[in-house]
Amino acid sequence: MSVVRIGTSGWSYPAGRGTWNGIFYPVPPGASKKKGGFDELAFYAEHFDTVEVNSSFYRTPAPELAKRWAERTPPGFEFSLKLYQKFTHPEMFHKSTGQNPADVGPKDVDEFRLGIDAIVQAGKLGALLAQFPPSFKNEPNTRPYLEWLLGAFREYPVAVELRHRSWSDNPESTLALLGAFGAAWVQIDEPKFRFSVRQTLLPNVRTFYYMRLHGRNAAQWWKHEKSEDRYDYLYTADELQPFAEAAETASREVRKAYLYANNHFSAKAVANAAMLKKQLGQPLEGEYPEPFVARYPELKGLVKVLPFPPSRTPA
Repeated sequence: MSVVRIGTSGWSYPAGRGTWNGIFYPVPPGASKKKGGFDELAFYAEHFDTVEVNSSFYRTPAPELAKRWAERTPPGFEFSLKLYQKFTHPEMFHKSTGQNPADVGPKDVDEFRLGIDAIVQAGKLGALLAQFPPSFKNEPNTRPYLEWLLGAFREYPVAVELRHRSWSDNPESTLALLGAFGAAWVQIDEPKFRFSVRQTLLPNVRTFYYMRLHGRNAAQWWKHEKSEDRYDYLYTADELQPFAEAAETASREVRKAYLYANNHFSAKAVANAAMLKKQLGQPLEGEYPEPFVARYPELKGLVKVLPFPPSRTPA
């Protein structure tokens, strides 16, 4: 039976109303990260054994940066990385870069592979996440592209997040497409709307299982002042229990299982990830700052409280 690896989507949220600074990280909000200063990743890795990398969605990781990530984390730690937005969000890519996304091809694949190679060589790659937007529907022009993308990254474990209901309305074909490449269908929790995907929380391949919890802030899901407001939601213990049970059940059928909390506003993802670890009988490692425990009393008595701000410097 595999162990369920639990972590959060991203580890660095230094700005905004939903910053982690002064909550999970014992550094003041807005504090600059100077060379030799507080190492967020090293501190995070004392608490969790995996993380989902958000920054790779906005730019392909530089090889040296990926190497430093691998060096700053302990043996056995694993990174799951989002694919660059050019692969999954062409309109967003065009808006942010002004470049034409239609020319995506082998050169982009090779560049991304090079960027993550240090993590792969260190044995610290969890999976690659192909996160598609709700507008990505099960249509004649999208299926061939998805097949090409899965083929291009076939040597890696790939998890595919499909949000439009058209994919679950025809589950047999979707499962067949993903299964042909050994790709995991990401199980997600988020506010449900008319065209939202419907899922069973069951694994679709024997290799690995991948679940993401986005929160249930329906009121601010589509209309919000800041993008971080969408993820301002704290799951209760009762709401988390079905996901803990589903992940534990899935872990008996796969070699690896990953569960990431993406409700990152004010480190709510950290609180829920810790609660999930408790529900799955996993040790709550590391120390949590006193302001964090005060904000999330659900964890009082369950985690070690950090008495003083520690020194965490990059290796």
